[in-house]
Amino acid sequence: MAKLASKDVLRADQFSVDEIDLIMETARGHAAALERGEVLDRMRGKVLSTFFYEPSTRTRLSFEAAMHRLGGRVISVAEAKSSSASKGESLHDTIKTVEGYADVIVLRHPQIGAAEEAARATDVPVINAGDGAGQHPTQSLLDLYTILEEQGQIDGLTVALVGDLRNGRTVHSLADLLANYDVRFQFVAPDELRMPREIVESLEAKGISVAETEDLADVIPMADVLYMTRIQRERFENPADYDRLKDTYVVTREALGSAKKTAIVMHPLPRVNEISTDVDGLPAAAYFRQAANGVPVRMALLALVTT
Repeated sequence: MAKLASKDVLRADQFSVDEIDLIMETARGHAAALERGEVLDRMRGKVLSTFFYEPSTRTRLSFEAAMHRLGGRVISVAEAKSSSASKGESLHDTIKTVEGYADVIVLRHPQIGAAEEAARATDVPVINAGDGAGQHPTQSLLDLYTILEEQGQIDGLTVALVGDLRNGRTVHSLADLLANYDVRFQFVAPDELRMPREIVESLEAKGISVAETEDLADVIPMADVLYMTRIQRERFENPADYDRLKDTYVVTREALGSAKKTAIVMHPLPRVNEISTDVDGLPAAAYFRQAANGVPVRMALLALVTT
């Protein structure tokens, strides 16, 4: 039987199918309990420490809401300048100190590999809430949960990942997680923002079908899941490059006229211009439901790694 007690959550590719199934089942149970208005106390007496050294709305608030929904408490650092990092303290020392205050630590950091560094510093479970352009495993888990809830299955789906695939930690993690299933990928990006070669090669080595293109219109009719991402201004050294690429892909109600009736549109949010607001009223618009799913999925993770 799969167990996650005392384990760190660092990368999307760390999970076995049995562990993924356990997380999905636990999240589904928590969602049902919340829908019934039940008061949960699985984390009563436990403390979550959240460290967000990069901006966050959904990830931070959904983790904190998840802990409160489970009956636990939260202590937080919302930005680096409000912590001793501004005084030069190392991440190792910060985490080593905080392990005396908390039962689980959630970390977002601009440096790739920061979560692994934090996990080496402590025996308290560390959950990676995003490390630069690296990984975002809890986002990929809520994305998977959303696809299951919306489509009823994963196997056999065509998943289109669109936008900044080079720097997008959400799409890196989702590709890794979906590699456990029989899916077909369509990667849609400008040449400068293509999915990293090592991810494409890893998927192909596992027998996963991968096609790459710059043409979104060709992909919309075949996609069961259209996963949009923003072009990330903060990842560009040259502002002119961002300005040139920022509106490369924009999904409108009209563009979705060629989509399957059962297709869904997802986005890790925040959106900038990638999805027109005229899409919001369509049944296919799953992105706000996707964001709400962060609470039960993160409830499941917090409970599973600490009990």
